[in-house]
Amino acid sequence: MRGTLDGLSTPHPIGTTLPALYADDHVAMQLCAGFDEVLAPIFATLDSLPAYLSPATAPADLLSWLAGWVGLPDPPRMPEESLRALIASAWQLHAWSGTVRGIQLAVRLALGADPEVTDSGGTTWSSDPHPDLPGEAAANVVIRVPAAAAREADLPGLRRLLGMVIPAHVSWRLVAVGSPA
Repeated sequence: MRGTLDGLSTPHPIGTTLPALYADDHVAMQLCAGFDEVLAPIFATLDSLPAYLSPATAPADLLSWLAGWVGLPDPPRMPEESLRALIASAWQLHAWSGTVRGIQLAVRLALGADPEVTDSGGTTWSSDPHPDLPGEAAANVVIRVPAAAAREADLPGLRRLLGMVIPAHVSWRLVAVGSPA
């Protein structure tokens, strides 16, 4: 929560802007000092606005709000540094959305582990106008993640994130693989 800070001075004291007639008026100066105390954090925030909007320097309590600004309205629960990396990489998630690379990036950022992603699609080239098409008729993706990473993850949050980067018409499964130990 933002609020006043003891001893924070304002770069623009109101009392100095009043006509000279009020310079000796104790009540007017005290009133202006009260306004200065309330306005000082606002000036400090506005002067530091770039720091508030950068995932690397934003206060921890603003990260979920900042995530919403970059199209990640409900990010998974994760350590603060991982969330900062996810927000900073949001442009890549959107750029690679719908691709194997985008899915791998989302899982890597959310879990800190490299997944194995298998999709049913394929591409081909042929001079024959009716070649056999590669892949399967139904679009689906299987995402295999290490069991240890899956155990420590916010799986509902990861599922929401994957739902953002995998096209809606593609069915997908998240599978934990490896030793459960």
